[in-house]
Amino acid sequence: RRRLLHELGDQKIPFLGPSNRGFQQLWDSSYSGLVLRKSCSVPAELHCRVQAALLTLRRKGCLLKDLVRVRDRDVFTAVSRALLGEPGHTYRYLDTRLFAIPWHSEDTEVKGQNCCDPDLRIACKALWELNTFFCSDVSQLKEGDRLAQCGKVEGEAKVVEEGETESKHSEDSKNSEGEDSESRQSEEGDTESKHSEEWDIESKHSEEGCSGSKQEGGWETEEGESSQVKPSETSVPCPGWTTEAFSGTKAEPVGLKIQEKPVAQLKHSLSDYHIQDKEKHAGGQGCSQPSPPQVHTSPVKFNVTLLNYMDPTQMSQLKEEPYYGMGKMAVGWHHDENLITHSPVAVYNYSCHDDKGECSEGSSVEKSCWRIGLKVAWDIHTPGLMLPLESGDCYYMKDDLNNTHQHCVLAGDTARFSSTHRVAECSKGTLTYIQSRCQEALSNLHTDPETGSHSLVTLQPTALQHCEEIHNEVEFEWLRQYWFQGQRYARFCSWWTGPMEQLEKDWKLMETM
Repeated sequence: RRRLLHELGDQKIPFLGPSNRGFQQLWDSSYSGLVLRKSCSVPAELHCRVQAALLTLRRKGCLLKDLVRVRDRDVFTAVSRALLGEPGHTYRYLDTRLFAIPWHSEDTEVKGQNCCDPDLRIACKALWELNTFFCSDVSQLKEGDRLAQCGKVEGEAKVVEEGETESKHSEDSKNSEGEDSESRQSEEGDTESKHSEEWDIESKHSEEGCSGSKQEGGWETEEGESSQVKPSETSVPCPGWTTEAFSGTKAEPVGLKIQEKPVAQLKHSLSDYHIQDKEKHAGGQGCSQPSPPQVHTSPVKFNVTLLNYMDPTQMSQLKEEPYYGMGKMAVGWHHDENLITHSPVAVYNYSCHDDKGECSEGSSVEKSCWRIGLKVAWDIHTPGLMLPLESGDCYYMKDDLNNTHQHCVLAGDTARFSSTHRVAECSKGTLTYIQSRCQEALSNLHTDPETGSHSLVTLQPTALQHCEEIHNEVEFEWLRQYWFQGQRYARFCSWWTGPMEQLEKDWKLMETM
């Protein structure tokens, strides 16, 4: 990264936005895995429930900053977040395990459990409805789909009919209806700003969201907030999007003419810097030997969503995007990690505008709205792509886009929520998995029915070693992770309390062994 920036000097690599000629051609040729669904093509009822849910989670204080490990440094994330998903699922990033608050859908094992209050239950179910919508929508995408236009709502509304229960969300929910989609959060603590320069924002770790400190807000972050969008406004074309950008007419070839100082002369000097980013699942689930990577096959089933919230006005400084000059970054360039290979990612974007639902006066739409930037990983020859997001927009990264490209989040003028739905690699990250591991270890423990004394069934070294590996996994990957940070969510939802207490009992038996 440093060499690349040194070679570029004061020059910038070209990028195209919707107002630039050749934008559509660039999207089709180099970013075909990106699909945008405009807010007007998402059922209005779903918008209402999801936005009310996000506001409820914020009002209840469910969105928290995580303490994560970045290059041997412990830092707090700049983004506040929460994980929702399938019951018993977790998501691990930057040496931190997040424990999912369950969806609370009617057909899950959560039914009948009073693990949270009615408002939170309704909020979780609304996000499950969004997840269901995304699963269906992404599975129906056809080859070459780039933009989901308005007017495709009939039939899609059926996806959310099941959960038409009246929401008892906070008063805030009355004022929410538009949404914006984004992708990840820049995370790092206020206390670590002086170290921000040390962290390479292109690193494999930057994905999960560690924005380097307030000085360097250019790390991945997922955030968002509420912005008012009246039902009558959802079909109005969003400002800043030209018909030329989406017309079927053939645009001129994409070139470097946009920039006064082309970077073509760097082609040879940097050719040896054309690095292939290899996915190294350093933050894999569990502490045993890594499992072979799983490859996604249809149909799509997102198992978790990572909710992010960030208010750029609360950040003292946001880092400028260094390669293209796209603007202030809320989340730096990254791939999303710890996902099933080639699985899609779906993002719902919800941002807070003024009372009229408009961008601040005097600022351009493309700069005031939240945007997503995309580039081919470590490629200085293909122009970047900058996509503005209106509140309520959703976007999908499908096929191998997440592997071959990197994306960043460019901050707008307002606070923002994002709900990022993923197919997380959970082969070693579910409650069912770790419970089965405990049973494997405890099968070597014999308890005398009369005296209650314990003895080992076998003293074979391989068996003892296997038991101790499980013992360590339970302690370091689950108990310590939960009691250190995961238990913070117990005051909102007690679903994990019982299972973790049982895990601790099993761990104590392994101590006896």
